[in-house]
Amino acid sequence: MFKKLGTGFWLVAIITILIVFFNLGGVPLLDPDEPVYAETPKEMFSFNEFLSPRIYGEYWYDKPPMYYWLVAASYKLFGMNEFAARFPSAILAVACTLLVYQSGRRLFNERAGVAGALVLATSIEFFYLGKAAVTDITLLFFLSASLLAFIEKKYYITYLFAGLATLTKGPIGLLFPGGIIFFYLLATRNWALLKSMKIFSGLLIYAAIATPWYILMYNIHGSIFVDTFLGFHNITRFTSPEHPEGVLWYYYVPVLILGFFPWTGIMIQSIWDSLTKSTYDSSTLLFLNIWSLFIFAFFTISQTKLVSYILPMYPPLAMIVGWYIDRLWTSHGKIHFTSWSIGLSIVTILFIGIMFIGLKAMPILANGIYISAIIFALMSSLVAYFAWKNDILRAFWTKIISMALFSMVLTAILFPIAAPMLTTKNIAQEFNRQYDGKSPVYVVKFLRPGFAFYTNVYGKEIVLGTDFNKLIQESQRSYFLIRQSEYDRLTVTNRQSIIILSCISDKMLLLKE
Repeated sequence: MFKKLGTGFWLVAIITILIVFFNLGGVPLLDPDEPVYAETPKEMFSFNEFLSPRIYGEYWYDKPPMYYWLVAASYKLFGMNEFAARFPSAILAVACTLLVYQSGRRLFNERAGVAGALVLATSIEFFYLGKAAVTDITLLFFLSASLLAFIEKKYYITYLFAGLATLTKGPIGLLFPGGIIFFYLLATRNWALLKSMKIFSGLLIYAAIATPWYILMYNIHGSIFVDTFLGFHNITRFTSPEHPEGVLWYYYVPVLILGFFPWTGIMIQSIWDSLTKSTYDSSTLLFLNIWSLFIFAFFTISQTKLVSYILPMYPPLAMIVGWYIDRLWTSHGKIHFTSWSIGLSIVTILFIGIMFIGLKAMPILANGIYISAIIFALMSSLVAYFAWKNDILRAFWTKIISMALFSMVLTAILFPIAAPMLTTKNIAQEFNRQYDGKSPVYVVKFLRPGFAFYTNVYGKEIVLGTDFNKLIQESQRSYFLIRQSEYDRLTVTNRQSIIILSCISDKMLLLKE
């Protein structure tokens, strides 16, 4: 079986595994998102309840259970630790690049498949989320599998993976494939394709996979499940901003520019050529363009915006760029110097500038940032040289090697040094050493998931907007886990009534006697 897998498959697999799995468990869970997705499956074991997700002992209707189930299975294999919490994302990130390779190979050719897969694997946002204990990569894999199956006319697989996507993140598991396919049919006017899409039997497959969990949850929890999950976490988040400061029409422009780095420079040229210079594969390229545009437009319209939301547009973009690189290779065409070199140089300068701005806030990251800046500067310079020489092979591999090195610097130097500022683990360990085992514990919302994961103590949430001074005054012997900003708002009298047990970065463990 393994002999049938070619060199391209193993090349993509080895490089992606190296990037994604390097030091995967060596960094604590980063607040606030990773601990949420690590704590919930942990509580599934605590309550021996794997149907209804919980957090802090209470039912939680934020997300469907797919990622929690995957992490629970990972805990069974590796124990309850950071590596296990991130393992499902990492393994599905590798699977996603191999999926892009296999589809690219079948839809275009071997070289386009390898190029597209490695473009995806070395895009900053992709490999960062591939190393994180969050749901985004799981959704990405299922959506990509569904949509690529459609373009390859494997319709039952399309419905199957749409069902799995719905079990991962809700209605968008069907909405995204349905919307993208609709606009593709509209653009091509190929409505006759509907007859061969096995819609009735396919939807039965989708329903058999996607709906049982929702039906069981409704039967157990009733309208509160529908109102919270569908009403708040889907409809309300789309129509009303969760973070009002992020409601900018251009929000995802810089996210895409930096998140798709270092391939942003040739992205525009690749898209243009795919729409104007493709021949026999024009239908496939049109589908990939509609796919990426649909995701970008949908989340631009959405009122709640998060950096990770546009991740589903990266596989089609990577395949378009892979097709473009292969086209240059095959035709021995002239590299577009502006996109390969000048575009990369501009984005590299922007990226290095952002890192140095961050250096002012975190001076302890200096060594890692200097190393990263050198890697990016060398990459940009070498790519410019090879582009001038019209050496596509060396320009391409310079980017791949450079980003693989940066991914190692990120997880071996930058994250470990920054960890005390980004995780609750260290202060939670201090709490474990000093807690008397019986007094009430109060925790600010941002730190609570990590605190619960690392201490097995849920604590009571300090609700934002409440009078923290009043809470201190009315408390008997109690512990408080807060940030420096909350401590600064305490009155002098209250500060005198508490003991600072530990202070790590901006996190403070207090005791009210």
